[in-house]
Amino acid sequence: MQVYGIDLAKEKFDVNFVNEKGEHKRRTVKNSMAQISVFLEGLPSTAVLCAEHTGTYGDLLVWLCNQYDFPIALVSGYSVKHSLGLVKGKTDPMDASRLREYGERFFDKLSFRQYHSESMSELRQLSTLRSQMVKARKELRTGSHAREMMPMQSLGAKRSLSTVLKCMDDQIFEIEVQIAQIIAGDREMAENYVLATSVKGVGPVIATDMIIKTGNFRTIDTARKAASYAGVCPFPNSSGKMVAKSRTVPFADKELKSLLYMGATSAVKHNKEYNLYYQRKVLEGKQHYLIMNNIANKMLKTIYSILKSRKPYSQDHMCLDPRENKIDRSKKNVA
Repeated sequence: MQVYGIDLAKEKFDVNFVNEKGEHKRRTVKNSMAQISVFLEGLPSTAVLCAEHTGTYGDLLVWLCNQYDFPIALVSGYSVKHSLGLVKGKTDPMDASRLREYGERFFDKLSFRQYHSESMSELRQLSTLRSQMVKARKELRTGSHAREMMPMQSLGAKRSLSTVLKCMDDQIFEIEVQIAQIIAGDREMAENYVLATSVKGVGPVIATDMIIKTGNFRTIDTARKAASYAGVCPFPNSSGKMVAKSRTVPFADKELKSLLYMGATSAVKHNKEYNLYYQRKVLEGKQHYLIMNNIANKMLKTIYSILKSRKPYSQDHMCLDPRENKIDRSKKNVA
């Protein structure tokens, strides 16, 4: 095994490795398909790549590594920085060297990546574009509300804004249609989508975002992992005699957390079980956002439970007392 540390950038990436003689070597590779292919063709069969997670800058490298059958792990810069002790200085070659060292020392913690399928990749791009357009539409509408309060208003600006908003509404609707077609075209994805949206409070946007973020519920395959990823899972906060309240950590997907909050708000309005839970916690003196965080956590547990059972959510479902099953089994054994 030979670990190659890679510090990614938009136009190039720095590589650090140790050759057979134990000498530290480095090189720079242009972040393009041709140059990356040449680089991978010259690697030994035992090579393992450990690169910094920098978003889309590493997508091409991950895809080509999958084509050449080289394992590649993407590691956050935060993990590398806090695992190697006190380090000084920062340059691209130094970062590549630290990534190589991290890969060698913590090889058992590396999680190797497989690039998304074609349908998942297209779904991610369409969903991201939709989010950007919805945000831009909201900003335009907010600006129009401020202009309506002015004593003198521009008819030209109003006409142009109406045209732009109408065009954005049409494009957003078209993107949503394409997203629905992609999901319907994948059998497993379509089944998971139907099961997830059967839960009160989980709509098309939340279900689509969860399919993307969790790798169709395969990469993040438990409710606990999903809650931690979304930032709705509290962690203990104590040291010595100091015992404080459990808190959620800031390292989370803020977009998914925001969507789950809106889904929890809808669930409280339309789901009797969640509504009664909310009222009970309010009477206990709990804060609103803490209660909504707990409801979002309960929603994730419900989603993963129905995905495991492959049965749609039913509000009339009665959970049997497990103690009754034990009593029935004991009676049978006695008989």
